[in-house]
Amino acid sequence: MATEKVLHMNGGAEETSYANSSTFQRNVMKKVKPILEESLTRICSNNILPDCFKVADLGCSCGPNTLAAASDIINKIIDHAESYKPSFQIFLNDLPGNDFNTLFKNMFPEFNQKLQREKGEKIGHCFTVGTPGTFYGRLFPSNSMHFFYSVYGLHWLSQVPRGYNNGVVPLNKGNIYLTKTSPPAVFKTYHNQFEEDFKLFLSCRSAELVQGGGMILTFIGRLENDELITTMSVIGMALNDMVVENKIEEAKLDSFDVPFYAPTVNEVKEIIEAEGSFTVHRLEICKTGWEPDIDEINDFNNNIVFDKNMKAKSIAKHKRAVLEALIKLHFGDHILDELFQRFTNKVTQILEVSDMDNNNVVMSMTKN
Repeated sequence: MATEKVLHMNGGAEETSYANSSTFQRNVMKKVKPILEESLTRICSNNILPDCFKVADLGCSCGPNTLAAASDIINKIIDHAESYKPSFQIFLNDLPGNDFNTLFKNMFPEFNQKLQREKGEKIGHCFTVGTPGTFYGRLFPSNSMHFFYSVYGLHWLSQVPRGYNNGVVPLNKGNIYLTKTSPPAVFKTYHNQFEEDFKLFLSCRSAELVQGGGMILTFIGRLENDELITTMSVIGMALNDMVVENKIEEAKLDSFDVPFYAPTVNEVKEIIEAEGSFTVHRLEICKTGWEPDIDEINDFNNNIVFDKNMKAKSIAKHKRAVLEALIKLHFGDHILDELFQRFTNKVTQILEVSDMDNNNVVMSMTKN
């Protein structure tokens, strides 16, 4: 089944919603912000400062991070627009299942008011548009966009890789994603799906960007000799334990694969060069941990220590907001609470010996 039909972050404003569980992404955005500003400065130096600057956040989801990114982009463009007041058209893109209602109802009014309050004399109009649809296809008219921005979208594949489970015994048996025990054929199939998807993504964005337009992309990657002890593999461990205890059917687990791929920098570089539409200015690994933003801990000033148990609960909260829809569709919602409690316990144990940091691939590029 295509990811477009089933993948979405938890909507609403409940405890397990993505809007309340996306601090980790906010920290990633803070680390990437200097590269974002560098990329926008480069675009402005190419004399791409139209009356209306058009930018799209691809894979925006429905949390406060979406409008924070838009605000950073607007501020940087205004800094370079000294002789006139630029207008902006902000396109917020995600799959149709995304909770656009929460995004526009609860977050957009405050964003718009703050923008007018802080930038009213320096900005023209700001038009914000919801753009549902997969970014593995065309979203905008040719030569119409100036900048694309995406954080934590492109590690999601357009579909679960097919072709390695044609036998009686699944090749990746007991796993929901790649692990160090996965056969080479499974790695190849996942890589091939990522390559196909990423080439299509680049081709579509190239068609939509004006000459010299740019984009900055950030998604989960891996090091060349990564041990693949990831949150995905830990969820797989928890599901396996539930199979052993007859709480999940073994066949159900064997038929569940996450449409996700974390590439290496070299894999990304080879695909970009083969597709040929972009000049790469930055392509690197940015490490991020799971520490929360200070604002997330209400009692921070009371010297509460963010220990391994709290960290594990924070990781579990985030992963549930991201994966609940996929897991619920395949296994049913009755396993969710127990599964993520087991996941929390396992992460707590792993944190005794590993920080479980993420390796993020970050890149900035301009259209040739």
